Amino acid sequence: MRIRGSLTAALVSCVTLAALAGCTVQPAGTDGKRGLPVHVRLPSSRSSVTTWTAPPPAPPVRPAPRVLWSRGDSGPGVRELQARLRQLYWLSDGPTGSYGHLTERAVQGFQSKRGLARTGRTDTVTWQLLVGMTHTPGTWELYPMGGQPAGAPDVRCLTGRVLCIDKTTRTLRWMVDGRTVSTMSVRFGAQYTPTREGVFHIFWKARTWTSTLYHSPMPYAMFFSGGQAVHYSSDFAARGYAGASHGCVNVRDESAIKQLFAQVRVGDKVVVHW
Repeated sequence: MRIRGSLTAALVSCVTLAALAGCTVQPAGTDGKRGLPVHVRLPSSRSSVTTWTAPPPAPPVRPAPRVLWSRGDSGPGVRELQARLRQLYWLSDGPTGSYGHLTERAVQGFQSKRGLARTGRTDTVTWQLLVGMTHTPGTWELYPMGGQPAGAPDVRCLTGRVLCIDKTTRTLRWMVDGRTVSTMSVRFGAQYTPTREGVFHIFWKARTWTSTLYHSPMPYAMFFSGGQAVHYSSDFAARGYAGASHGCVNVRDESAIKQLFAQVRVGDKVVVHW
């Protein structure tokens, strides 16, 4: 009886000291880590105990959208991007196919207006939004200043020395014995001053010439039908396909036509076709 009473008194003293010292017992499974307190009522008693649970996991981080084009890139995708930006008046210059600072600034403006991150890089989110607000650009939206690919040459261009001029693709091929020596963009006459079609021959060349009818300069002129000639046009170089000739075949690349003028001879064939 005396031993039992001593043990009981010692146990009460330990519990009392633990309570005064603020000691608690760590629940199993918490490993001493802090969590969220949850009060759990035991089924066989009115008393309750406090346990701890781990905090909820952080939401997953979404990956950044994939970048399709950025400054320094080039190609047909960039050209289409530029044409679509022009439709919404974010870009004033014609599509070039090269992603420079003007394209980057246009993309930044579009992104800022639509609440996107203003990076200047065209990612998948920016592109999808732009596509949804624009139509698929046509050939002359993509190439308003030239540079378009040439079509297959007419069969009449496959022999001899020929200026093969395609009205459909608006291109001129300089061909020798079926081989394409050079290709350049051209434009033609307007509705009431059309460029004649058919097979002709160069009958006169003039390094410098001014039209006696329209009083406009015609440098590097190679005449093939009356007053119609292949020649350089500064207006075509400045305005692209926004303008037209008075029936001549205009070339906008002065360096290219200078080389062509030096190679073409009087008597060489000219084929103008669709």
